[in-house]
Amino acid sequence: MIYLDNAATTALSETAGKAMEPYFSDLYGNPSSSYRFGQEAKRAIEAGRQALASFLHVSPREIYFTGGGTESDNWALLSLLGWGEKSPKHLLTSTIEHPAILRTASFLESLGVNVSRIPVDAKGFLDLEALENALKQSENTTCLVSVMAANNEIGTLQNLQEIGSLTHQYSALFHTDAVQAFGQIPIAVEEMGIDLLSASSHKIHGPKGVGLLYIRKDLKLPALLHGGAQERGLRAGTENVPGIVGFAAAAREAFFTMEERGRKKLALRNLFFKRLLEEVPGVEISGVNPLEKREADFPAENTYSSLLQKRLPGNVHVCIPGIEGQSLLMLLDQKGICASSGSACASGSLDPSHVLLAIGKSHEVAFSGLRLSLEESLTEEELEYTVEAIKEAVEKSR
Repeated sequence: MIYLDNAATTALSETAGKAMEPYFSDLYGNPSSSYRFGQEAKRAIEAGRQALASFLHVSPREIYFTGGGTESDNWALLSLLGWGEKSPKHLLTSTIEHPAILRTASFLESLGVNVSRIPVDAKGFLDLEALENALKQSENTTCLVSVMAANNEIGTLQNLQEIGSLTHQYSALFHTDAVQAFGQIPIAVEEMGIDLLSASSHKIHGPKGVGLLYIRKDLKLPALLHGGAQERGLRAGTENVPGIVGFAAAAREAFFTMEERGRKKLALRNLFFKRLLEEVPGVEISGVNPLEKREADFPAENTYSSLLQKRLPGNVHVCIPGIEGQSLLMLLDQKGICASSGSACASGSLDPSHVLLAIGKSHEVAFSGLRLSLEESLTEEELEYTVEAIKEAVEKSR
């Protein structure tokens, strides 16, 4: 099997798995218990919180554990805009967000919240002028801007610092869904003006079912769940101790090896694009084309951030007009290749990709998307096998 769907989920790393094991059997105490056995579990949670906070350069008291990225996104949006006083409220988000944001935005609209969906350009970058115009209309409202750090389909990296600066200029709050970016690219929370940030464990070789929400220390959010006093009274329910331990272990690996692994992935990414363009007629790169090296966009220095070229290092997304994406995936599956046509959370939908429509693709082309999200362990032999399999599948489908 060649697994090329790491944007959907990743394999649990050996390090994370070993770190979790004792908390399934030997150290199974309830962290809310006052006796020593329970407090061992509590210490493991706090050690995990400390580690995760250090990777974002924030205080441990600003990290709250959740059940995953979707829960974190819902908490950020609903607590600020869906609950509490009935004053005018305004949510500004992009047209290419994950369904966890877009569907929550639609729910908020049903509650009377004003929602502005800010357009993006052909590469997926937020229209900052449109954002500023919308912010100007948000005076005297509770206003939240929610823009993802990295797009889960086409890999575009937003300029969070510009968005954060503009947001605060109009006294609004800034939330970013960093599920695809966390552990993949550097994130400077304070420099970027981020007030709330969502992240998930299973995207970085940690366990499923655990995530975090960073909440800036001077923000007072209502509780997400009511019951016990866990997470300082804001998220009731017995904590997922093994999950938190595994999340911290996976994050430690991801952040300590970020640049080394990222450089390998982006080299494979660029080779993938090159070979697909050479071998598969009609292929179109979606979003930023890293093979177009314009000096104005990509500085000459050899830093990891500049080499990324404003796209996730392991993201390969193409459209093949005239080819139905789901049919292509089935043919690749027969060859032992796991890929996707877009967000795993939207799989099974009969609608075209909202991301591809937002960047200007036609309905027909938006049905033809193919996303390959790779890891640095991919070999060139596996890459060439995949390119040949795509070429054969396209020929069979035409």
